[in-house]
Amino acid sequence: MNVILIMAQTADGKIARGSHELVDWTSKEDKRFFIEKTKEAGVMIMGSNTFRTIGKALPGRLSIVLTSRPDEAKGEPGTLEFTDKSPREILGDLERRGYKTAAVVGGASVNSAFLTEGLIDELYLTVEPRIFGEGMSVFKSAPENVRLKLLDTRQLSDEVVLLHYRVEK
Repeated sequence: MNVILIMAQTADGKIARGSHELVDWTSKEDKRFFIEKTKEAGVMIMGSNTFRTIGKALPGRLSIVLTSRPDEAKGEPGTLEFTDKSPREILGDLERRGYKTAAVVGGASVNSAFLTEGLIDELYLTVEPRIFGEGMSVFKSAPENVRLKLLDTRQLSDEVVLLHYRVEK
């Protein structure tokens, strides 16, 4: 299974000022790319804070939300599912269901869990022309010295750049 990480970040590498921030600071070009790429993948994996900031399951793809209390959440199989499984278990289940690609879309703890287990294959990072100064990074923690290979850069607008990396394994 191909696992891609999709995140928007400021020029100083922050994905949010705090854990409950809306993504209203990202460009329309980033939002367009996010919709296109997550629909193409067919499944989005996120933490419960990220799900709360999005507010609902997005149409045209399965949303999987990692939570410590999946039994307390109301899901809808095939559209919105809550789980406390490990990243490997989630991906194994998705493969058995016929998915070929999964998009990890945050937050920092979920991103770290997938990276630490060596499960992220590609990163799509949109760099927005902002500086937060303080806030949350793409990863809460990361293994030392993860090597990336730049595959592509794309200018989404006059001010916004998309970086596409492959994780060297």
